[in-house]
Amino acid sequence: MSAPATINGKEVFDLLRDDLVSLEDEFGHDTVSTVRAITEIGEYLRAGGGKRIRPALLLLSAKLLNYQGRGAVRLGAVVEIIHTATLVHDDIIDEAKTRRGRPAANTQWGNSKCVLAGDWLYMQAFKIAVQERNFRILDTLIELTQHMVEGELLQIEKLGKLITLDEHFDLIFRKTACLFSVCMRLGAILGGATPEQESALGKYGHDLGMAFQIVDDVLDLTASEDVLGKPVASDLREGKVTMAVIHALERCTAEERGKIEKILKDRAFNGVTHADILAILQRYGSLDAATSRAAQYAESARKSICFFPDSEIKRALLWAPEFVVAREK
Repeated sequence: MSAPATINGKEVFDLLRDDLVSLEDEFGHDTVSTVRAITEIGEYLRAGGGKRIRPALLLLSAKLLNYQGRGAVRLGAVVEIIHTATLVHDDIIDEAKTRRGRPAANTQWGNSKCVLAGDWLYMQAFKIAVQERNFRILDTLIELTQHMVEGELLQIEKLGKLITLDEHFDLIFRKTACLFSVCMRLGAILGGATPEQESALGKYGHDLGMAFQIVDDVLDLTASEDVLGKPVASDLREGKVTMAVIHALERCTAEERGKIEKILKDRAFNGVTHADILAILQRYGSLDAATSRAAQYAESARKSICFFPDSEIKRALLWAPEFVVAREK
């Protein structure tokens, strides 16, 4: 009897359950230091949860190629530690007060300790990765961290400015999609993928990451603070222009453009409300346009892995883009 053509989130979790439990143990063990502040910050961040999408992608990629070793769990912890380090630094740069519905780490321990804890987490991630004794893995992780740091610097340079869609997509790639792509490529490397297979899995991760971030940016504008775990429209308050806003700016009146520019300049909703901005975005179909672009990336991700043989793991990877586009937080 053939396996069903579709799969749901619970079934995907069941496929990865044991590995994800092992990954949490690895993550907890790997963020312990002889310096108490680092251990406290690491545990606080780990306990904050998160979807663990990135390590799950690495696990699925490795399993797709029938990899059986311990390295996938170890590298899954590596990418989650790197992701966590970026969040620590992002919150400091953005002067964020909350993260996932809790006080941001920098509000608890201060910027100085959190910067250094983030640095320590980066180095710890590489220390663990070295255990694989694989230069391609290290090269891939080094390239990743360079892209992510460059993305953060570029974003700082563009804060409060009206950027093009191409510039925005470049930022999305560096800050989000690159890590998704690398997770898939690391699983491929562990599994001994052919160049064609690694390229396809890397493209899958890239397109899924692009879809993920575009949806994230839309939710920042439309979801409630309770759902987001942080203030709504944080991007605009921080001077960040995202796809829906760029779409509206290309079509709106001078008066409407002035309202958006005022928020970006003031870094606050002074005299312009969140509802005012939503009305502008809805008037020009900008939220729908961004959601549609995310769906296009999601479909592209699915198509990139169509040549792999059918399996439960492949069906899980085909389900992930659907989950990313439909999520509400």
